[in-house]
Amino acid sequence: MIRKILVANRGEIAVRIVRACAELGIKSVAIYTDADRHALHVKKADEAYHVGKDPILGYLNAHTLVNLAAASGCDALHPGYGFLSENPDLATICARRGIRFIGPSPDVIRRMGDKIQARNAMLAAGIPVVPGSDHNLESVDEARALANQIGYPVMLKATNGGGGRGIRRCDSEDELLKNYDRVVSEASKAFGKPEVFVEKCVVHPKHIEVQILGDTQGNIIHLFERDCSIQRRNQKLIEIAPSPQLTEAQRQYIGKLAVRAAKAVGYVNAGTVEFLLDQDNQFYFMEMNTRLQVEHPITETITGVDIVQEQIRIADGQPLQYKQEDIKHRGFAIEFRVNAEDPKNEFLPSLGRITRYYSPGGPGVRVDAAIYTDYVIPPYFDSMCAKLTVWNLSWESTIERGRRALADMLVYGVKTTIPYYQEILKNPEFRSGRFNTGFVETHPELTQYVEKKPPEVMAAAIAAAIAAHQGL
Repeated sequence: MIRKILVANRGEIAVRIVRACAELGIKSVAIYTDADRHALHVKKADEAYHVGKDPILGYLNAHTLVNLAAASGCDALHPGYGFLSENPDLATICARRGIRFIGPSPDVIRRMGDKIQARNAMLAAGIPVVPGSDHNLESVDEARALANQIGYPVMLKATNGGGGRGIRRCDSEDELLKNYDRVVSEASKAFGKPEVFVEKCVVHPKHIEVQILGDTQGNIIHLFERDCSIQRRNQKLIEIAPSPQLTEAQRQYIGKLAVRAAKAVGYVNAGTVEFLLDQDNQFYFMEMNTRLQVEHPITETITGVDIVQEQIRIADGQPLQYKQEDIKHRGFAIEFRVNAEDPKNEFLPSLGRITRYYSPGGPGVRVDAAIYTDYVIPPYFDSMCAKLTVWNLSWESTIERGRRALADMLVYGVKTTIPYYQEILKNPEFRSGRFNTGFVETHPELTQYVEKKPPEVMAAAIAAAIAAHQGL
């Protein structure tokens, strides 16, 4: 049985995994570089080990992390998301050292990480796929010929890409010629391989993904879908479960489609099958994420299934606790990615010390965070500093709960996306539950909000000024 897990990540996801370990009676081991010496995941874990002065490299050395797992007596490693979570080498090294990797097999990670292999696997399984290349492009001339065949607009994509990087939309041949070398360069720098492909651009689709779980006995189930259409430059901002845009028939169809996709590749552990839904209500496979997703809390909220604990049980060789008919969804959940960014200034990162932080609470409110008052947001990592999840029985009441919780969530010292999300929740198009991936770009006016200090904060500031004056 798994008794001790090395958490090969940082921030709020590391805290989330540590909490799951604690509830299962499993010891947790955190890692940190100099920039994270005072991070919350270091304080929460049973043990913590320094992995280097460089803020990032310590999280990226698979051999070092697996050696540390073995030396500290761990029998499993959880990669979280980002960093090495979709690196098949980490899973391979774990297997060689007898450390259980809490995720799918190296072969599945490798196949699904290669977008061409993934597309071809889905086609073989009868899963609808966006028209495009069935192999890596050899030259810009080949890209141009294929684009002319399938028609503009097209998307140039890094074959091994993810997270919204290494991807460019091309509306004409001129744009294709201009972007080709750029995408190849981005693919080389970000993913270590210059391989790219082209596919038809589905204009302003809905982005719908399905959470799956598979065990080592061959059982695979889905936990319904999440709507990730509210995004900026292919980066998700707000996620919703279940999608308020699907009919029940569509929900059942896409769930079965995701299970079929997972079975086609022999998937084990937690994963996500991502689809685009076009304006003609046709679903297309986009990619499979072979890891835990940032937005997993909203699925946990509507189903009651602890996905992280299920991951650990699956890695321990245990069968799924649930059959498909056991999985029900209730109400709606919305997750807001609270980023340390300034929406009024092109969403530029806003880094530094958090001078004051108030976490929201009350019924149907969950916060996944690694910040606290006086915490310094380092400049080396993703700008997301917290995730706020709200739940209620109806779509309308969930929106209102979101407005209340966002108002309760106060972060001072840095700019955040909280006021921007408050404006989104007021927008009639969003409130109607009818939106697509073009929502953010077609509503630039939502960034022009007016920030207001709540009365209690103003009172605290006045009191502090009076105290300072009296102390003179």
